[in-house]
Amino acid sequence: MFKDLIVVELASVLAGPDVGMFFAEMGARVIKIENKNTNGDVTRQWRTVLEKSNKENISAYFSAVNWNKEHLFLDLKQANDKKQVADLLKDAAIVIANFKSGDAKKFSLDYTSIKQINPAIIYGEINGYGEEDNRVAYDVVLQAESGFMAMNGTASSGPLKMPVALIDVLAAHQLKEGILVALLNKTQSGKGAYVQVSLYDAALSSLKNQATNWLMNNENSKLLGSLHPNIAPYGETYQTRDGKWIVLAIGTDKQFKSMLISIGATALINDERFLSNFKRVANRSVLDLLLKNYFNQISLSFFQDKFHKANIPFGVIKDIKTVFEDEKANALILEEKVGSINTKRIKTTVFRIMEG
Repeated sequence: MFKDLIVVELASVLAGPDVGMFFAEMGARVIKIENKNTNGDVTRQWRTVLEKSNKENISAYFSAVNWNKEHLFLDLKQANDKKQVADLLKDAAIVIANFKSGDAKKFSLDYTSIKQINPAIIYGEINGYGEEDNRVAYDVVLQAESGFMAMNGTASSGPLKMPVALIDVLAAHQLKEGILVALLNKTQSGKGAYVQVSLYDAALSSLKNQATNWLMNNENSKLLGSLHPNIAPYGETYQTRDGKWIVLAIGTDKQFKSMLISIGATALINDERFLSNFKRVANRSVLDLLLKNYFNQISLSFFQDKFHKANIPFGVIKDIKTVFEDEKANALILEEKVGSINTKRIKTTVFRIMEG
């Protein structure tokens, strides 16, 4: 789709490179500029304790958002290397950047400078807190400062970060959308654009109903673990007799009644405490203990088909290994041979477009 586009990626870690990989998947030529003085993107060094080093200097983390890109290792303090980047920028359609505060201008790679080389450039930038706040930003810090950690975890665990750098991923989606809008506008106006997204804004934009609970009802967030503040039983987890773990997502009274029938808990159907979602939320602790009793005594196979046939929303909790035993998951894997390393990652583009 974008086979004639040249994208210059002046970004590292996760959010910016994720946007670059999106365009690579869409057919663009993506050229990633890496700092040769630091052996490239810092995530090349982010290995797990089980991960061996390799001569290609590639980690699984780095591979997650770097597929089908050209890699140039340059020193932007050197005139020849700066000229090499400038020559690329003359023909580029898009720049993706996430420099530390002040560095883009120092290297003449800010939007104003690049616009002088290429007036039609679309310059996409991700920063931490916006243009006025130059604090160093990492995903976990934003999870803390945007309210996510104050909702994730329990009273016994305390606040917890999410196990994926979700704020980075959300900011990447925002930047993709902004760049695509700028590309569309360019087809009509011929003009380039500066598209800027902060991790902070992307995080707050994603609070959704948690934000409106406060904005409209003055109801502050709580450490609810996987629970939903507005719905019950939703997010409650149960272990079955055969050792499987499941999570419930009961959104309606009809689903709740069907679930009770399916697990043999008909005694709870007319219980005044659970007749409506509002009452179930108010009495969720009692309900949780009662449901634990039922699920502990039955195996997954006893109710799995019943739940599916009755359209009762639930999920079997899987580890990553089990996830990739599913053919649907394997269909999303992108592979790339880099030297002797067969790298793998999940697609960023999972939408399907069918022409009419």
